[in-house]
Amino acid sequence: MYTSPTLGFIGIGLMGQPMVLRLLATGFHVNVWNRSPEKLTLVAESGACIYNTLSELIKASDVILLCLADTAAVESVVNSALLVQGNQDKLVIDLSSIHPTTTRHLAEQLYAHCGMGWVDAPVSGGVKGAEQGSLAIMAGGSEQHIAVARVVLAPLYQQLTHMGSVGSGQMTKICNQMIVSCNVLVLAEMMALAQQAGVDAEKIPQALAGGFADSKPLQITGSEMATATFEPIKWRVKTLLKDLNMAVDIAKQHGNSIPMSGLAAQLLQLHGLNGYLEQDPATLINLYNRPDA
Repeated sequence: MYTSPTLGFIGIGLMGQPMVLRLLATGFHVNVWNRSPEKLTLVAESGACIYNTLSELIKASDVILLCLADTAAVESVVNSALLVQGNQDKLVIDLSSIHPTTTRHLAEQLYAHCGMGWVDAPVSGGVKGAEQGSLAIMAGGSEQHIAVARVVLAPLYQQLTHMGSVGSGQMTKICNQMIVSCNVLVLAEMMALAQQAGVDAEKIPQALAGGFADSKPLQITGSEMATATFEPIKWRVKTLLKDLNMAVDIAKQHGNSIPMSGLAAQLLQLHGLNGYLEQDPATLINLYNRPDA
């Protein structure tokens, strides 16, 4: 059944929509469900089949793709639908970024209940990467299930790396977010300082291109910070904060210290309390440009 699987995609948000559009464009039959039905218009016009309930979608699909906001949302789908409608001939591929411990628990629970397999496959590369099919995917699961994921997700990624057993993909994504969050925060304080010191901050990404300080966050968010161009929103402060809070929690479990990422989590929390949780992380420059900063 995996030779030409019918896909069931749950979660049509910032990342889910361009993913579904690419899957449709490459010939996959894609069933879709979203908590907010009004977000389904574009994918439906492009050929996706809309289902009104999770149960109906799971029944009609071979591989279930999850692209949801957080751990609680994934738990809800598993408990309300997958445990009821899942079976050993179906597979879950979770593209969300959620807690590794919960991932392992949900996968074990689902397999014990109905024999259904699980691949955790969080992604990096943002909306642009989803649109261009250039995402980096870090995956956890069995060799057999990873082989299915490589085929199903082929329109979406430039690189898919099998990191180990279920949960290892989520842990690798947290490592990714530790680096990205600290990078974006130092970019924000650097850009603010450059502007206050009279430097043409718009030229900084160009000036540093190719050097040791260069990075994708610098090239993507640097000019946005310099020009205060914060829309369209391509990712959200709350997403980085969620992932850093997971990093802090896992560090506590292992008796480890992560002072840089811990401070980054505190700064993101402060920025969120200032009303920016739903905004693009490029707005972090405002954390350093506040009158009382």
